[in-house]
Amino acid sequence: MATGTEPQPHTDARGANGAAGPYSAGVRAPSRAAISARHLRTDRWWLYPATTAAGLFAFVVYSTWRAFANADYYSAPYVSPFYSPCLAQNCHPMRGGPNWEIFGAWWGLSPALLILIFPLGFRLTCYYYRKAYYRGFWASPPACAVAEPHKKYTGETRFPLILQNIHRYFFYFAVVVAGILTYDTALTFRNADYEWGHMGLGTLVFLVNIALIWAYTISCHSCRHIIGGRLRHFSKHPVRYRLWGWVGKLNARHAALAWASLISVAAADFYVFLLATGVFDDPRFF
Repeated sequence: MATGTEPQPHTDARGANGAAGPYSAGVRAPSRAAISARHLRTDRWWLYPATTAAGLFAFVVYSTWRAFANADYYSAPYVSPFYSPCLAQNCHPMRGGPNWEIFGAWWGLSPALLILIFPLGFRLTCYYYRKAYYRGFWASPPACAVAEPHKKYTGETRFPLILQNIHRYFFYFAVVVAGILTYDTALTFRNADYEWGHMGLGTLVFLVNIALIWAYTISCHSCRHIIGGRLRHFSKHPVRYRLWGWVGKLNARHAALAWASLISVAAADFYVFLLATGVFDDPRFF
């Protein structure tokens, strides 16, 4: 008895060499079940990818504005994480801060553009963020059991997505950047006159931010592989095994830490912006 779902013979879902190819027609290939509905989900499956896309788009707009602003990123003793370390000569002088004039005076654009490429590259190639923006922006696929609209699928085997494989190298840069931001956080225990032994509301903002950045960084899959990968016997490496277990627990929360650290780094930058523009003075605890 015909059900309307019988697969049809291959007629046009073949590659250039005549062989059936998995990238040629996706779930709408003639060999797939002939179901007229695009999917059978009745829940609001679109809410998650839409919210993800909106959140990422908001951060891209905000960070782009702040990166090109080249202003209001320093209010002693706080420096925006978007502008640290400062690698050009056109930086605002930060007493005791990470002023490294590696690029000299020839760099005329915002100094944030010299450093943001590293944390941005780390997040763009992150396994979680790849899933997030693949689904949110490219609908590849938009949700489980929902077919993507693309007829071809090549995964991460072609340019530019093959560059996602350099994620492990961006991890090393991310660790260096996190270390520098930790130094910046230590400097927040000074007052506006650079005297030590003080703490303001901005200090708490920076402490929360650096804690989330470190948690997100070390919960990365690359970090987990570096600690516990290539081991034949965990019993012979008890220290690495224990560290691997700790990182594994953080790795289970990698998605939540990715969002939390994204929000916290924007919040830290915005807090410095408010101080630098004179919206209010930093409340001091002692």
